[in-house]
Amino acid sequence: MYSFLSAATRSLILPERAPARPPGDRPLREAAWLDGPANYDHIFQVVRAAVHRVLGIERPGLGLGLSDLPPGLGAYWQVAGNVIVLNESLVATMRAHARSPLELNSFVYVLLAHEYLHALGYLEEGTVRRVTAYVTQRAFGAEHPASRMASGDLWRMFPFLSYARGGDGRSIRIVRRFDTSSTDTYIR
Repeated sequence: MYSFLSAATRSLILPERAPARPPGDRPLREAAWLDGPANYDHIFQVVRAAVHRVLGIERPGLGLGLSDLPPGLGAYWQVAGNVIVLNESLVATMRAHARSPLELNSFVYVLLAHEYLHALGYLEEGTVRRVTAYVTQRAFGAEHPASRMASGDLWRMFPFLSYARGGDGRSIRIVRRFDTSSTDTYIR
């Protein structure tokens, strides 16, 4: 199923839970960007850096759209597409309830990381959830809020998300200046 990945990378996606960051492994430099106010582009740069560092793969040039989706759907990526669509009303609900910028940004990180892994070829939901948790724990350590969110069920951790304003996803607003680290030289 993962023939495009090296044997070493394939072996990384199988663990149920990643160990705490190995001794001597330096923390992900971009992780600090989650601590304070951040836009979608900054959070996505953290996602790309974490996935590249842990799995050694990346996909440049993705776009981001915002739409009001049903409250049980955090985001989606259409197979073979170039745009991740994030549930704007769910993010707004989390923003209203988050105790810190780190908590909000970790939430957005988990949603974007999950969909980014889909865009990298991980199509099966259970596998994507395990790989998202694995990458996040390896990049940030097991106690980071993003690691706890990636390892759990967001709707159980934050029951208020079930009451977010829902929508049908008919309208999508494209986010400008997204994934700039890979597109700045040719998209302005």
